[in-house]
Amino acid sequence: MRILLLGKNGQVGWELQRTLSPLGEVIAMGREQANFLAPESLHELVSHCKPNWIVNAAAYTAVDKAESDQEAAFKVNAESVEVLAQQAKRIGAKLVHYSTDYVYDGTKPGTYLETDAVNPVSVYGKSKLAGEEAIRAAGCEHFIFRTSWVFAARGGNFIKTMLRLAAEREQLKVVADQFGAPTSAELIADVTAHCIQSAENGLTDAWGTYHLVAGGETSWHGYACHVIEGALARGVALAIKPESVMPITTEELSAFAIRPKNSRLLTKKMETIFKLQMPNWQFNVDRVLDEIIVNGVERL
Repeated sequence: MRILLLGKNGQVGWELQRTLSPLGEVIAMGREQANFLAPESLHELVSHCKPNWIVNAAAYTAVDKAESDQEAAFKVNAESVEVLAQQAKRIGAKLVHYSTDYVYDGTKPGTYLETDAVNPVSVYGKSKLAGEEAIRAAGCEHFIFRTSWVFAARGGNFIKTMLRLAAEREQLKVVADQFGAPTSAELIADVTAHCIQSAENGLTDAWGTYHLVAGGETSWHGYACHVIEGALARGVALAIKPESVMPITTEELSAFAIRPKNSRLLTKKMETIFKLQMPNWQFNVDRVLDEIIVNGVERL
């Protein structure tokens, strides 16, 4: 089996290099080899590699910047994805693509199902939904995994931002009215490999869209408090205490792009079809803290 992995240096792509390597030959490419700002160039790339699977972990993820950089967001998240899907259909390859909770508007009172109506309220969300729709229109066999609040020991993310700020400030203000599940790149990569192997072993009627997030839920404020408490328990000297992390509203944050307040995604479909159980979000957050904190010092 030959797997073309795109976005190899991102948080998810880096972990995918690990989990996909036992499955076959992995051709891993970053932005230097695969230019998603030039979608037409991906035709030749796929034709040359002739993969059995295309795993696309490349994405435009700068949510606020996308509001003023719509052309780039759509080139990366929609137009390039359309090319990959069309090429996958042409050569008979399977496609794995990652989407986001931002395809929803976040107004549903309960947990989102894959069949719930989508209504993105940001350019980023609209570009990701356009990528999803392009894959379905192309008709290739595919998995679309919607995930949320991604983090890892590698790269920049919320955990590292909180640790840096907690070392500098005696008080932090963190949004407390947006809810979801922090999801590790490690978990996403592990599940991806499992799903690919399941398809290779004959589970060929499982194509489609899935929610892939950790179990449980929290707010950004709850997430921040957990990170700070975990760092203190591991001996890190911080300027702040958990009780000095102040909850604020989304409106008080005044972010440029609109964020969904409800990013709770139900994973029952994924767990049932692929016989999995998603660990609670704290499990992988604690693993990352163990990885980046050594003898009470953060390796940021």
